[in-house]
Amino acid sequence: MPMDSAAELLTYYEVYETIGSGGFAKVKLGRHILTGENVAIKIMEKKELGEDLPRVKVEIEAMKSLSHQHVCRLYHVIETNTKIYMILEYCPGGELFDYIIAKDRLSEEETRVFFRQIVSALAYVHSQGYAHRDLKPENLLLDEDHNLKLIDFGLCAKPKGGLGYELMTCCGSPAYAAPELIQGKSYIGSEADVWSMGVLLFALLCGYLPFDDDNCMVLYRKITRGTYNNPHWLSPGSILLLNQMMQVDPKHRVTIKQLLDHPWMTSGYDSPVEWHSKQPLGYIDEDCITEMSVNLKNSRQSSLQLVNEWKYDQTTATYLLLLSKKQRGKPVRIRPQLPVCDVISCSPQHLGVQFMLRCLEKRLYSSVMMMLRTVAMITTCPGFRSHPNKRERPVRQLKRGGIKRTTPPLRRRSQSHTTVARRGGAWNGPMKTKRTLPWPIRMLIYLLCPPRTPVANRKANRPNKRVLTTPTHNNTNKVGNRVDTPQGGGGSTCKDPSRKRQRERVERKEEEEMEELIFSPERRSRSLDLAGASRGTAARRGRGGKVFGSLERGLDKVITMLTPSKRRGLRDGPRRIKAQYNVTLTSQTNPDQVLNQILSILPEKHVDFAQKGYTLKCRTQGDFGKVTMAFELEVCLLHRPEVVCVRRQRLKGDSWVYKHLVEDILSTSSI
Repeated sequence: MPMDSAAELLTYYEVYETIGSGGFAKVKLGRHILTGENVAIKIMEKKELGEDLPRVKVEIEAMKSLSHQHVCRLYHVIETNTKIYMILEYCPGGELFDYIIAKDRLSEEETRVFFRQIVSALAYVHSQGYAHRDLKPENLLLDEDHNLKLIDFGLCAKPKGGLGYELMTCCGSPAYAAPELIQGKSYIGSEADVWSMGVLLFALLCGYLPFDDDNCMVLYRKITRGTYNNPHWLSPGSILLLNQMMQVDPKHRVTIKQLLDHPWMTSGYDSPVEWHSKQPLGYIDEDCITEMSVNLKNSRQSSLQLVNEWKYDQTTATYLLLLSKKQRGKPVRIRPQLPVCDVISCSPQHLGVQFMLRCLEKRLYSSVMMMLRTVAMITTCPGFRSHPNKRERPVRQLKRGGIKRTTPPLRRRSQSHTTVARRGGAWNGPMKTKRTLPWPIRMLIYLLCPPRTPVANRKANRPNKRVLTTPTHNNTNKVGNRVDTPQGGGGSTCKDPSRKRQRERVERKEEEEMEELIFSPERRSRSLDLAGASRGTAARRGRGGKVFGSLERGLDKVITMLTPSKRRGLRDGPRRIKAQYNVTLTSQTNPDQVLNQILSILPEKHVDFAQKGYTLKCRTQGDFGKVTMAFELEVCLLHRPEVVCVRRQRLKGDSWVYKHLVEDILSTSSI
């Protein structure tokens, strides 16, 4: 059953910063906890998808049935009532489009390397009965080995009658669309893909598009005519291949099979393009199964059976990520967990404890607070104790050779002793409830926030130093002419209203100072966006505020022990980075001067921005306030040589419009 929260996602993955966004999706960097492998997490809101929700379902089904060395791999699908999470293969090299911009244009030799991989991927996709229908440089990513991966199958089609069956839907990017799509005719999906590949090949060799215009009608006329200008640096072989791929009549176009052993494709190679998958769908690796069965404490047969179901759940993700590590030459190992438990078959309560312990280890305190708040709302209690006036102690057992200390055996407790109610700001013993917390959750909450009862709290038995008291032999306290009896044996209590309010103010001030010290920005670690979404103002009102306040005070003790005493230094200068393809070098030596020049030119280009240090979050808006373009500019320093540079990244909008805009900004800034 789909869930409302991101608890399942946060149990299996660590979520970091946003690395991309589109019309209806946001992509975040993540890490699989068991294997330690980086992943890309595509997050989609169902409400925002609207009529495009079936398109997402088509994309998921297509990626489940595709397994190729040049196709981005799907690992895991998590669906809740409001969101869909797709966990995908992470490609740190970014988009091929940014690589083209950085190099202006690619050489014929480098273009051939990339284009052979593109042809290999498309030949495989077509062999599985799919037409991609949205080929462009933005949908090709570079992995850590500089290999291309095809992504975004949201517009793909799998005709029931095979690829020879004609399609009618006009889709894709206009600059890459085939003439028959623009004219509204029926078309063959594989033939339309070949035209898009020709436009893509032209962009690689030339650094710009063969058909381009700001006016859509003019652009469509250029495409239907099929006329474009070949620059002087293109070789005769490249011109011939482009002409064969961008034929207006689809029946005269070269086919994918002909491209595999085309003379231009095989120049410098001894063999035609290899399009068969090196990662067959359903392949089972014995080493990965062994590692999963040993470390996750399952039998080999059980692990094999779970993997063979291919549900694209945690089991599938763990196996595929282990297989990816092996194919890259890394050790096939599962990281040790705290505590080590069977993630495939264990209960969600065990996973919740494991997640909180790992978050404490990584100092992701906001995530722990999110889970504890959820537990508090479900159970209407902030803590657990077996008995309000009794602590469980280790039991001494007689053993040969000495005395062995063991913990008491776990036993089922009655519901009357599973929760503790908070009345009047103090712990007053057990309260009956309909819900019973699992023992791992009870134990963790017990460690984080032990109940404060009048008997158990030793501080309550001490005389209050801020109130003048006179001890008597009858264990009573005199305040002025009044004699007060302690309530429940819990120490002295002041009945003077003014003095009581003054004492409460002092205690409240001390607590606020302690919270400011522990939860100061310098002591915080980066919080998760998904964890922050679960916080609500309503939860801090009334009784809920008391519950969450006690949880935070209990967690303060853990944070104080885990957090180093020295404070982190804040970065007061630009970030130092290694050489990247999406970096523009400058002739300046002062980063502040470069930043000020960019800041002065952005308003002239009608670009809104938000500044955070040396990073500028930029965006442009349309006539009705809709964001049409979003990108990021950051002033950095290269390691070697140490020069000032500007890192750029497109987040949303048309890629070529973004290219022209950023080039205009940087050239006008005279950097």
